[in-house]
Amino acid sequence: MDKIRHNLFQQVGDFPSASVTNGSAAHPDAGESDADLLDAYSRAVVRVVRSVGPAVVSVVVGKNLQGRRGEQMGAGSGVIVAPEGYIMTNNHVVQGAERIEVRAADGTAFPARLAGADPATDLAVLRADTGGLSYVSFGDSRALSVGQLAIAIGNPLGFDSTVSTGVLSALGRALRSRDGRLIENVIQHTAPLNPGNSGGPLVDSRGRVIGINTAIIPMAQSICFSIPSNTAAWVLPQLVADGRVRRGYLGIAGQSQPLERSLIQMLGLTGSQAVEVVSVNRTSPAGRAGLRPGDLIVAINETCVGCVDDLHRFLATWPISEPATLTLIRGRQRIMLPIVPIEAVACPATG
Repeated sequence: MDKIRHNLFQQVGDFPSASVTNGSAAHPDAGESDADLLDAYSRAVVRVVRSVGPAVVSVVVGKNLQGRRGEQMGAGSGVIVAPEGYIMTNNHVVQGAERIEVRAADGTAFPARLAGADPATDLAVLRADTGGLSYVSFGDSRALSVGQLAIAIGNPLGFDSTVSTGVLSALGRALRSRDGRLIENVIQHTAPLNPGNSGGPLVDSRGRVIGINTAIIPMAQSICFSIPSNTAAWVLPQLVADGRVRRGYLGIAGQSQPLERSLIQMLGLTGSQAVEVVSVNRTSPAGRAGLRPGDLIVAINETCVGCVDDLHRFLATWPISEPATLTLIRGRQRIMLPIVPIEAVACPATG
């Protein structure tokens, strides 16, 4: 496990800002200065591509067609994160794959197998039976700034080792994964992506991976998303060790429900919304704890709950089988209810 641990850097490099003076007279060296800046920009991109490019791979998958001969082919991108052959990509790239092949930047192809997947973050790890590979380091996605340079490397539409550049246009976005869970702190950027870029790295000006590209909005221009590097670094060792990310499960289906103002004042509540329990699995932790449809969950371990995503956030970090306390409203009474989360088998999106 130590071999795949990555040191997260605390600072992310930005280009020095150019000073601007007011007045009608142009600076005599303005044109030359602009050229110097463009040259510096170009050199930075070239340096990053030379450094990171050898660690970016094309992921080719084959899926059997039910009831038909042959197989359906798909492709995406990936990035080598450890010299032992561990490769990170998107879960949706390899989901359901019967055969996986990885092609390096130099054209070398080798088979790979799925080491683990986490649909809740749309991340997966492959293991190629080879060693001594070039690999990347993760940067600290918490230290990013809107406007800084972003470089995407991948295989859009089958064109290997394609490079595109842009800037970080927003941080802290939220994006739904295909299983319904909320992926938080997603990076929005303007480095153009196309089908096939999925699973490739988003890199900063120092060659550190700051995100794993995952999605675009069809028909939109330059609205692209990446799973932040800190999320990837958290998921990676769990997928390598266990093949999955362990998350807690309560066994309810719920929906957000606004609270009456009079109820908030009467009970001294801090939030204006709660999670209304719509249904309860009777054999689940919620069923054993005595939750009922119609109960309003307002907190768990004194952490305010206003939507199902708040429960997901808590359960993602709370130790499985460790007792917790739900604060709920039943009728017009506040009730404290002990509950013991169990491990979610298939990452249910209902809490």
